[in-house]
Amino acid sequence: MAAEPRHIRVAAAVVWREGRLLFTRRPPGGPLGLLWEFPGGKLEPGETPERALTRELREELGVTARALEVLAVERHEYDHGLSVEISFVRCELDSLAFVPSPEVHEVRWALPAEVDPSEVLEGDRAFLARLAAGGAGTRG
Repeated sequence: MAAEPRHIRVAAAVVWREGRLLFTRRPPGGPLGLLWEFPGGKLEPGETPERALTRELREELGVTARALEVLAVERHEYDHGLSVEISFVRCELDSLAFVPSPEVHEVRWALPAEVDPSEVLEGDRAFLARLAAGGAGTRG
């Protein structure tokens, strides 16, 4: 018997520094292991995307984030049965002295056009492509 698709809401931080975006890499293992993503995570019940990012960036990178504006909301259906609604939120950080948690395998800053889409979570690819083309949320 096939499992019901899971539906989750996540928030993704869009953080710019000198024209480069902040990306984090997932740890190895699982269907999404070692893929790059915008930092962030799942919303808890009753939580806004802005509040989720404040919590997630403190937990994952040890920094305080200030959510500025929602740039886009995307939906993606993964082949493994996960349905995701992603709120991409432009954020500023109080520090760049990251203390990555075990949930973060690696951290990098990259120009949007230089990121290989095949190395990024599928749900982040359309938004990243718009940024690379100079679309919504381009800052830095």
